[in-house]
Amino acid sequence: MSIAILTVGGTIDKDYFDALSEYQITESPIHELLHTFNVNFEYNVIPVMKKDSLDMTDEDRGNLKSLINQLDQQQVLITHGTDTMAQTAKVLADIENKTIILTGAMKPARFKDTDAIFNIGFALGALRVLTEGVYIAMNGEVFKPENVIKNRAEHRFETIHQPI
Repeated sequence: MSIAILTVGGTIDKDYFDALSEYQITESPIHELLHTFNVNFEYNVIPVMKKDSLDMTDEDRGNLKSLINQLDQQQVLITHGTDTMAQTAKVLADIENKTIILTGAMKPARFKDTDAIFNIGFALGALRVLTEGVYIAMNGEVFKPENVIKNRAEHRFETIHQPI
């Protein structure tokens, strides 16, 4: 069974080019990461957009939802910026017959001390065992979109009520 991996941007895909540069969203490194780690499942990386999640619009989320509904794959991983990840997950919540996980990073995947590699691996593992629905996988936990907040001060996601 193939997994669709949709990249929409966010910190996970950011890089900088010199000391005078600001971070910019570049090509997602996820295909390279999965190839390096010799994963043993089929996947298809689909670049959707290159946006900071704070710049995502309702139209962007609607387009993402339409794309997911058209996919043959029933397991979908979305790499997404962390600031509005829960908002996007809520928009996708009524998609039927699919397991969808959003994940991201507090530091770009290209950085040595990134959390991206752990979050992607954890999200893919969770994707393969969870039932249909929409989830957020960050910091070693799985959350339902309505039960999560981003704790900016602690650089992690936390449960509002109870984790799954």
